[in-house]
Amino acid sequence: MAEILVDPQTAPLDHPVDVLVSGLKPGQTITVQLSTGDRASRAVFEADDRGVVDLTRHAPIEGSYRGVDPMGLFWSLERTGGKAGPAVISVEGVGDRVLERQELPEGVERLEVRESGLVGTLFAPEDDGGELSGVIVLGGSEGGVHETDAALLAAHGFVTLALGYFGMEGLPEHLEDVPLEYFGKAIDFLSDHAGEIGVVGGSRGGELALLVAATFPQVSAVVSVVGSGVVTQAIGPGANLLQKLSHEAASWTLKGEPLPYLPYEIGDELRSKMVNGEPVPLRLAFSTEDGIAEDAEIPVERIAGGVLLISSGQDDGWPSTELSDVAMRRLKDHEHTFPHEHVVYPEAGHLIAGPPHRPATDVTYPGPGVTFSGGGSPQATAHARADAWKRTVEFLREQLGT
Repeated sequence: MAEILVDPQTAPLDHPVDVLVSGLKPGQTITVQLSTGDRASRAVFEADDRGVVDLTRHAPIEGSYRGVDPMGLFWSLERTGGKAGPAVISVEGVGDRVLERQELPEGVERLEVRESGLVGTLFAPEDDGGELSGVIVLGGSEGGVHETDAALLAAHGFVTLALGYFGMEGLPEHLEDVPLEYFGKAIDFLSDHAGEIGVVGGSRGGELALLVAATFPQVSAVVSVVGSGVVTQAIGPGANLLQKLSHEAASWTLKGEPLPYLPYEIGDELRSKMVNGEPVPLRLAFSTEDGIAEDAEIPVERIAGGVLLISSGQDDGWPSTELSDVAMRRLKDHEHTFPHEHVVYPEAGHLIAGPPHRPATDVTYPGPGVTFSGGGSPQATAHARADAWKRTVEFLREQLGT
């Protein structure tokens, strides 16, 4: 009798899943489907000589993805317009298996933080009596807190703080004039709960992660994913993207003074795409043709620890490779004594930050009065996200210990 074998059926979101269908007739064609209610994917396979379809070894003959890809059904999930529900693997005539993909892994404790002006959520593995390293997790220009990222990192043996810095009650409404001293308070807070401290950020949070690490010597490791070695302009108030980009202000302050920044450039191509309702590659707003003022470059050579820069070669969100290269150049020029590396995924788009095995098919996403283009291919972006997450965890373990 044919059956579906899924290992594991219950696991954290960043854990891969092996799917195998056995008991088939050799050469039999089956369709393996994955549904989460609001999304669905499918792949058609031919059973091998043993009557087995193994997604870790076999490529589909057609479907949502191509090639041998154990997690292809997961990243290739497309929107259905339905309501979100549990993840279900099914094969017609064989059966189905309900999966539990945990955003809060078992054994990880969650605690809201609302003290000393901080707004965030603390995650920690259940107390084993030992001191663990700490990681501050910073989101990007969407604001809020990245709880899932922090919870999953905690399952790898860290005490993590998903930290909000704008767009939440008790915080600045916009990414404008955010004081760096706030992050110093966060470091002090986390130091009371952990040993060595690292900082991880994605997109504008990647810029911020480098800036925080360069400002506070307590930081022993930093990971900047599709980030920037250059301070960039604020994202201020406004009903639409043009108004927000036209608001001239600093993103960050230190000792009450605004930090110099690379200003936006609103050229004809960018205006045309906004006016015509086309997907907007926001990278067009970041021009370095006339050079970058040195005082807008982040002094990453001051970081008292390792630096991992990760970027995408087809990033439409902003030129993360070029902006991260600025940081790498400074580290090399100053012969930075700690490990430092810049990893580039040539075919990937902007959305590679955070945990893997999530849908990568949204090549566009909503912005203020526009639709943004993320760039890259879904497959390349999905694979880059998985590799970037693995590298992040390994780097933090090496630099901070667990």
